Amino acid sequence: MSETPTSPAAEPEFVHLHTHSMYSLLNAVPRPKELAAAAAADGQTSLAITDAGAMYGVIDFYQACQKEGIKPILGLDAFLSPRTRFDKENPTDRPRSRLVLLAKTFKGYQNLIELVTKSNTEGFYYKPRIDDELLEKNKEDLICIIPSFAGEVAQALKDSLPERAAERLDWYKKTFGEDCYLEVSHHPEIFGHQSNQKLIKELAAETNTQLVAAHDVYYMKPEDRLARETMIKIQSGGVVDTSGDGDGAEDFSFKTQSQMKEWFADVPEALSNTVKIADQCNVEITLGMDAWVFPDYVIDSGREPDDELHVTAYEGVKWRGLDINDKEVKTRLDYELDVIKMKGYAKYFLVVGDLLREARERGILTTIRGSVAGSFTTYVLGITNVNPLEYRLPFERFLNPERPSAPDIDMDFADNRRDEIIEYSKEKYGEDKVAQIGTFGTMAAKAAVRDVARALGHPYSTGDRISKLIPLGAQGFPMTIDRAIEEEKELKELYKKDAESREVIDLAKQIEGRVRHIGVHAAGVVISPVPLNQYVPIQPDSKTGKFVTQYEMHSVGEDGVGLLKFDFLGIKNLAILADAVKRVKAIRDVDVDIENIPLDDQLTFDMLARGETMGLFQLNGTGMTSFLKQLKPTTIHDINAMVALYRPGPMEMIPQYIERKHNPSLVTYLDPRLEEIIERSYGVITYQDDVMMTSIKLAGYSWLEADKLRKAMGKKIPEVMAAEKDKLFQGLIDNGMTEKKAEQLWALIEPFAAYGFNKAHAASYGRVAYQTAYMKANFPVEYMSAVLTADAGDTDRISDSIHECERMEIDVLPPDINESFSDFSVVPGTQTIRFGLTTIKNFGEGIADFIIAERKENGPFESMQNFLERIHDRGLNKKSMEALICTGAFDRFETRDLLYGNLEVMLSYNKEQVAEKEANQDSLFGGMEEVGGLTLYPADDISKEQKLIWEKDLLGVYVSGHPLDAFKEDLGKRTAVRDIRTAVDKNIAMEVVKMKGQLVTAGMIESVKELITKKGDKMAFVLLSSKDSNVEMVTFPECFETHRDMLVPGTCVAIKGKLSIRNDEPSILVDKMKRLGPVTEENIELETATISSH
Repeated sequence: MSETPTSPAAEPEFVHLHTHSMYSLLNAVPRPKELAAAAAADGQTSLAITDAGAMYGVIDFYQACQKEGIKPILGLDAFLSPRTRFDKENPTDRPRSRLVLLAKTFKGYQNLIELVTKSNTEGFYYKPRIDDELLEKNKEDLICIIPSFAGEVAQALKDSLPERAAERLDWYKKTFGEDCYLEVSHHPEIFGHQSNQKLIKELAAETNTQLVAAHDVYYMKPEDRLARETMIKIQSGGVVDTSGDGDGAEDFSFKTQSQMKEWFADVPEALSNTVKIADQCNVEITLGMDAWVFPDYVIDSGREPDDELHVTAYEGVKWRGLDINDKEVKTRLDYELDVIKMKGYAKYFLVVGDLLREARERGILTTIRGSVAGSFTTYVLGITNVNPLEYRLPFERFLNPERPSAPDIDMDFADNRRDEIIEYSKEKYGEDKVAQIGTFGTMAAKAAVRDVARALGHPYSTGDRISKLIPLGAQGFPMTIDRAIEEEKELKELYKKDAESREVIDLAKQIEGRVRHIGVHAAGVVISPVPLNQYVPIQPDSKTGKFVTQYEMHSVGEDGVGLLKFDFLGIKNLAILADAVKRVKAIRDVDVDIENIPLDDQLTFDMLARGETMGLFQLNGTGMTSFLKQLKPTTIHDINAMVALYRPGPMEMIPQYIERKHNPSLVTYLDPRLEEIIERSYGVITYQDDVMMTSIKLAGYSWLEADKLRKAMGKKIPEVMAAEKDKLFQGLIDNGMTEKKAEQLWALIEPFAAYGFNKAHAASYGRVAYQTAYMKANFPVEYMSAVLTADAGDTDRISDSIHECERMEIDVLPPDINESFSDFSVVPGTQTIRFGLTTIKNFGEGIADFIIAERKENGPFESMQNFLERIHDRGLNKKSMEALICTGAFDRFETRDLLYGNLEVMLSYNKEQVAEKEANQDSLFGGMEEVGGLTLYPADDISKEQKLIWEKDLLGVYVSGHPLDAFKEDLGKRTAVRDIRTAVDKNIAMEVVKMKGQLVTAGMIESVKELITKKGDKMAFVLLSSKDSNVEMVTFPECFETHRDMLVPGTCVAIKGKLSIRNDEPSILVDKMKRLGPVTEENIELETATISSH
């Protein structure tokens, strides 16, 4: 029957008190705003949220209810421990019963937080569980509702255990007193449910217990049942049973007051009690900036935060080598301190300054991302490393008096030491006051269709086909299924014509965007002045065990309960820099003060102009490298500009920037007032700040208005952009610009819509980019060994780095038992880098440390026998010995063939040596004819190919040779892969190559990435490599089908195809392919002259 919503004007007669949202994690469908809107439409003045075992959605729900003008009731559908929360035996202690708890006051809300936190940190076993002890301790201001399905009383009655039911009810009533209720619900479609409800009503009458009517809500409409069932199957596996659909299917949808009145006419008090409970629940949470709280930062001097910041900042001016009597310095610092004081943020700056000070004292390299580098205060506090006066960075981009939101300082640390500073914050402020922020993974469009197809029992190909037709979203603009159907013609056709695909897509749309799981925010950490569980529930992350907040970033921070959020980010290149500096000191005894290196180093700029950018921060990659070679940077400002411009949109300005740098006569300004803004970038709009300053200086904007313009452009919403354009135009014209010039200026500004960099961020990251280039140019061997160490385990990156080392004439050699340390290391006095012992697959850190320690203490190993006699560690076993032999670590002693053939003999010898040392017994080898105590028997030869396979498998790359070495003659008769790249880079005879329309080369297939075309055919992007270079190839469907047996990594092939050049990057469109071998009449068509002959 259809339901008529109650008129909003009527007094409420029923309130939903047992309601689940999508934050029940794959167990319920509705978003909080959908629940709130439905309640408001039905005239319900209140609504409860009771998600399963968690409070993830409480703040989202609270705000949604406030928006709808209804009162939020905050609750929990808790899992109960059969015994205590500390008992964890299967199956006895798996939770079977539930309890609904609602907060009457803020104290009750805090008790809910405590219950949820303890259920996760102490009671988790399959589910987060609470027990009687926790309920007794945290019962204050909580209403207890014993559910009609999973409540202990209902279960006992269903199991014909009336005494048990009465016993548990008695306990609840003694614990919660008048705040204890028995829930009754209406589900005639579920066998036996109505008869059990009758027993509950009878028990309530006998014991004088209050009844409360409920309808456990898991979705909005009856037809949404399948969506919920699908979500459950996505979580648990299995296939949805659709046979139960129809009038007799169970119904846990959102019901109106009129429907509930009809169902519970026999127990009107159960309905009125919902309103009574709602009236008692009055939790008010202060949210937003009004709730902002700082960590309990203790100021030893006893000064107030503003005074402490003032003193510390003035001291910092001297520390930075500046003069406080310099008018520009004093004026800027005093202005910033006044703004910070007015906004009340002094303590925030002190806390961040302390964290960065601690990092500095520990020798951890740091930088800052975002607009904070525009602050002179942060520079003198040591938070940032860029002087904003030098770089003309505006403070107001970071913080201005009009800005309503809090400043945000994102800290970057060397990624291998980031956790040290998080631990320091826990030590300083208390373990119970610091946690990482939780973040929710949602059902994205592509994943949703795949998951739904599987849950419905469709073949893998069904979901795969649909998913591949959904385009990827852009940065900050995720793709939706509806948008994909609108944009992709083939998907639209599939939806119209294929019933199976339509079923999957329709269901996927219902669950798209719903919360799937909780994880750990990549960087966010909160620090509270009091234990966190007074503000937010905490749980351990299932993967790392680290404590995370159940409220996500917005709910926990300045938009939510007001805890101070800090971003602790990790950058690998900072770790590389620190490692390289350390190596230079150890090897050359040279101290490099990386924060104070000269910014005019000619070696550095020459290297960048040559395009030798591999391994650098922000400056590597073929596109960026190509632009750098054209630009030939000469100042740090050039590097900052490239960091900012190399992204979609602004990238189109790079050629103009390069052209004007080399020909200053081309520098012009649309308006003379622009010169002071963009003079350093040769009159080219380069940064977000340029757009903002233009709006301020030329259109009369305030900083607040300029910030709104920036945000509007970032969101790229057409209507908003149009409104901002009109406003800007009016401002430009009112301030003296012609309409034509205003139009021209907008054309320059618009490319920055979503991707513009702010100038302070570019300055901070440009500085790190320069530092990496400086170290590579001046200390190449140490820097590349640090790069290799940081990339250990990533075979593609290691391979690229080794190729770069070869270009730099740095030898990278296999592991050596006497020269290798744990990581990649420089062999002293040479241009040589050795693989480290822990870079070998299957070789543990423990045995590596033992070998290195033994070598340091007692000198190099003299022979295999000497090694086996000295290494007494259980880590030396068949797997580790095999790894050392196969990678060549013992090549200085014997051949790999001989050692591999005698592996068991050597292990036995080592075992006997250990036993002899421990038990002082005679060696079993004593009676044998031996040479030096260890006899190695003749062994079969092992092919060069096999040895290379071992290296590739255990080290990830070929080191002592290459499979292509066997085809030198073949390679010499075809165009070399490197020559293709050189020809493209230097534009050698490219017109000849294009006119011929074909190219022949040879190499080894490094990787194959298969794709499905829109027609459902297979094609592939293939990386063809030589020993010193590589080029991408494309095999379209016909070619792919013909040659698919060769498209296997490791296959050496000759290729005939057409050269394609896109964005200065070569690729080969393959026509024919043949396994590499001697040139014969049969494959003469694969012969051609090399490019160099032209």
